Amino acid sequence: METDRPGPGEELNSDQATNPRLAATVMLVRGGSETLEVLLVQRNPHARFMGGAWVFPGGAVDADEEAGDAPHRTAAVRELGEEAAVQGVDPLALIPFSRWITPAQVQIRFDTHFFLAPLPPGQEARIDGRECVDLGWFTPPAALDAHRAGELALVFPTIKHLEQLSAFSSSQELLAHARGREVQPVEPRVVLEGEVARLLLPGDPGY
Repeated sequence: METDRPGPGEELNSDQATNPRLAATVMLVRGGSETLEVLLVQRNPHARFMGGAWVFPGGAVDADEEAGDAPHRTAAVRELGEEAAVQGVDPLALIPFSRWITPAQVQIRFDTHFFLAPLPPGQEARIDGRECVDLGWFTPPAALDAHRAGELALVFPTIKHLEQLSAFSSSQELLAHARGREVQPVEPRVVLEGEVARLLLPGDPGY
């Protein structure tokens, strides 16, 4: 992926790399066996980090002495409640999907665990109007089409996850695939070519 300027929250370092902060996010899905829709929320355009971007609900992990991914699960469920007013998700029932580490060349870095969860029965997503100002349920291809049309501001990790989700025809199929999935950390790299920054993933030529 190439860009002539960084997206929100993707400004590059001019000095040494910063340590990534632990974070967690939830890709909340609905549609059962019929279709696949995923929830995206729009961050407040005035926010210092990723202002105006459409993202999966999530946030930073609080300092915790627990081992393993328990703090990430707790943070994911907490942020889903705070940003989208969705309650009733069991942290232990979250399905690990991926783990992304922001490139070392980017100023603000996160080591983020991405989880999947179905929308609990009887719940309806709502935004608080402060941290998040809008939301929408999208099929992954529709979200990507809206981004290409300039209607949704998406950042690189969200784009790549939506591309992966586009391979599935229903939320049921996606959740079944993800159960038991072995998660390997992914750390993209930024390669500067003049004024153009290229984002590379493991396996890409030049990575």
